Amino acid sequence: MSVFAERVDAFLGEFFRLYPVAATAIGNHDYDGQWPDLSDSGRTARITFTDRWTAELSGMADSALTPDERIDRDLLISELAATRFDEAELREGTWDALGYVYLLGGGIFPLLARDFAPLATRLASVAGRLEGVPALLDAARHELDGSSGHLIPKLHTEMAIKQVPGIAALAQEAVTTAEAAIDQPGVADILPRLNSASETARHAMADFAEWLGTDLLPRSVGDGRLGPELFAKKLRHTFRSDITAEEILTQARVEYAAVRAEMIRIARQIWSQWVPGERLPTVASAGSQDTADQRAVGAVTAAIGRAHHGAADLVEYCRESYTGIVEFCKRTDLITIPDEPLEIDWTPPFLREFAGAMLDSPGPLDKGQKSFYFMTPPPDDWAPEQIESYLAEENDRQIDLTTIHEGSPGHYLQLVYSNRCPSVARTIFGSGVFCEGWAVYVTQVMMDVGFRGDDPALMMIHWKFYLRAITNAMIDIGIHAASMTEQQAMALMVRGGFQEESEARKKWDRARLTSTQLSTYFVGSMEMWNLERERRERAAVAAGDPRGAGAVPAPRVVGGFGETPGFSYKEHLEAVIAHGSPPIPFLRRILLGD
Repeated sequence: MSVFAERVDAFLGEFFRLYPVAATAIGNHDYDGQWPDLSDSGRTARITFTDRWTAELSGMADSALTPDERIDRDLLISELAATRFDEAELREGTWDALGYVYLLGGGIFPLLARDFAPLATRLASVAGRLEGVPALLDAARHELDGSSGHLIPKLHTEMAIKQVPGIAALAQEAVTTAEAAIDQPGVADILPRLNSASETARHAMADFAEWLGTDLLPRSVGDGRLGPELFAKKLRHTFRSDITAEEILTQARVEYAAVRAEMIRIARQIWSQWVPGERLPTVASAGSQDTADQRAVGAVTAAIGRAHHGAADLVEYCRESYTGIVEFCKRTDLITIPDEPLEIDWTPPFLREFAGAMLDSPGPLDKGQKSFYFMTPPPDDWAPEQIESYLAEENDRQIDLTTIHEGSPGHYLQLVYSNRCPSVARTIFGSGVFCEGWAVYVTQVMMDVGFRGDDPALMMIHWKFYLRAITNAMIDIGIHAASMTEQQAMALMVRGGFQEESEARKKWDRARLTSTQLSTYFVGSMEMWNLERERRERAAVAAGDPRGAGAVPAPRVVGGFGETPGFSYKEHLEAVIAHGSPPIPFLRRILLGD
């Protein structure tokens, strides 16, 4: 083992101790029964850790490191800078009550969901964490004082109140799991402790929910906006580059116009198939070209949206869809599909406010564990028209695209490849920009190479899906770096992005609950296309094409470069995801030598 590798091991040992829930997610289980220290002294210890390791890593001379080690060193330094920003400047723990709900869920759910150790061992860790819930929530009460200068947002507090029962259900699920497996070694021995810990934790959560409603909610007068200065700082740490909000918006507006134009073209092309018996909207009937185009796209996408399964059948259809997608990838030899298990199921209750569908992947140190592709059902208390609106958004074609995005060759496949990377730093400290950018980008690649190429309605919904990534970035920036109103955001998503109102309403909430994350889909995909174009240009030159870079034509809308001498999609795609999930500037260093 090299000196650098030894120091990385030492760094990770400290990191896992200070961030035990992150350690569980990564696959280190030395601290599975513990919570992070949320006291002032705990935060000071974490900041001291970031400063000390930043100094040590920055002091390592390039000449003493291999090229790969230099990349890993710089990646760790950038990760430490982002961590310090979170701990010392952003300080979400002082104003975001919902973050504590996610912390609780993230600390308990993986211990129940994955069999990385005997059940009795995992249940003992669950018991340890449940026993620590009262102290954790006492610390949360102390922290949630707005001392960072950021007003406590009302929406975050309301969502926390709504989601606490889901965490309490996890505590009860631990007991139910133990009772159902009472004959497994050691489970009977841990059950009394687990029962006591679960009851203690559930009482503490109920008290916390009451405190949130009676004490914190009246003090929650913020709107969740970061403001332009703090948002700009967080943007730099999210993307690990100097890209600005205005630069993102400029590119988003170009793509927004181009994608809408393509959707209008397809809508008029397939109108008679999907809206039979009705006249295509014209200027004469609609009053303006814009209104005519809007009506055409709206009517066609609404008709396509009505082709959906029932709410109870969403998960089963996801499974069928995934089978067809994998068969296509294998038939076309687009990319090698991994064998690691993927389980498709309903989203756990405590995560249902965050997203409609998501992938929960095992940490890079949890070898051989399953990934979960979760689909969220409509809430039980929704009216029939709300459920229909939701299902229209999650129509069959949309589920096909979501399954590409979340499954293969999207998040699931990429993260399996990532976890195989020998660089621990690049797998553990994965970039959300890389992961989300890849999933958006590779969905377009699937369209370009002919997935269901005889179905223009699928392409129509694909462009709507991609348009969602564009508007995600626009509302993310509009809310946190400007003063976008709910009315403006809804108009952009519903009228501009052709989204169902229920989906847009959830996105309006999500955009205020998070910051910079909604921009990662669009910016990451643009960076992936830039990388592909540059690798195509180099492949053409290497193949002796006399046109050189001119062998790569401009893409239509986005992607779709066509044939390039010397370029193989399979080689390119597998090269991109063979190096962990590093921030894209680091990926460019690896593949292009930037």
